[in-house]
Amino acid sequence: MKIVVCVKQVPDTKGGVKFNPDGTLDRSAMLAIMNPDDKAGLEAALRLKDQYGAEVTVVTMGLPKAEEVLREAMAMGADKGVLVTDRVLGGADTWATSQTIAGALRNLEYDLIITGRQAIDGDTAQVGPQISEHLGLPVISYAQNIREVNLEEKYIVVERQYDDRYHVLKAQLPCLLTALAELNEPRYMTPGGIFDAYAKDITVWGRNDLKDVEDSNLGLKGSPTQIAKASDKVRKGAGEKVTLDPAGSADYIVAKLTEKHVI
Repeated sequence: MKIVVCVKQVPDTKGGVKFNPDGTLDRSAMLAIMNPDDKAGLEAALRLKDQYGAEVTVVTMGLPKAEEVLREAMAMGADKGVLVTDRVLGGADTWATSQTIAGALRNLEYDLIITGRQAIDGDTAQVGPQISEHLGLPVISYAQNIREVNLEEKYIVVERQYDDRYHVLKAQLPCLLTALAELNEPRYMTPGGIFDAYAKDITVWGRNDLKDVEDSNLGLKGSPTQIAKASDKVRKGAGEKVTLDPAGSADYIVAKLTEKHVI
């Protein structure tokens, strides 16, 4: 079984957020982490590896420093890492990003592709489903549990989160899943895994390695999304202010919690 996991290096907002003049993130100037949903997807792949002896390849698109998340993934147990990086790919929105990643994945063999539901720097949840569309694959989004993988009959059964319940979906392999962070608890890197990860080579691909992708669909120029304004500070409203006695305050809070379905 061959599994490809798409991960993204995203800004660690604890270190602050910086923007370029064109409104895109200045990723080279920010601290970075592996996107949480992607890490859950990686853990799902590693559990399938433990169960079926699968080969796990991790793919990321980004600056050269994005190699860090590939090393982290291999230290957790992934077998191979592929970095897609090129100046012409910079400033990509979800459309251009999915085109790029799909172009890279056409070089690989896979039974299953796993992406995170969404990245914390964009929150669009668009890239995974777009990749599946470009590759002509079935997609199950918002995966909260993988129930069954049948390699002989080539299908997978997944629980898909839906409001306060879930769907149970069956899809033919190969297919693509988008994973929720709640899917599992990702494992830690091991000391031995870290040493092994830094002893392995990372495969680096550029524009010329992408298959069946037009230049018009890549990078900032190939991105139909235009940023009107970007800011690292969001003003909050004053909120609702009330003056009540202790008993009235308690009743007010309970009523608000009930209204919001918290209790």
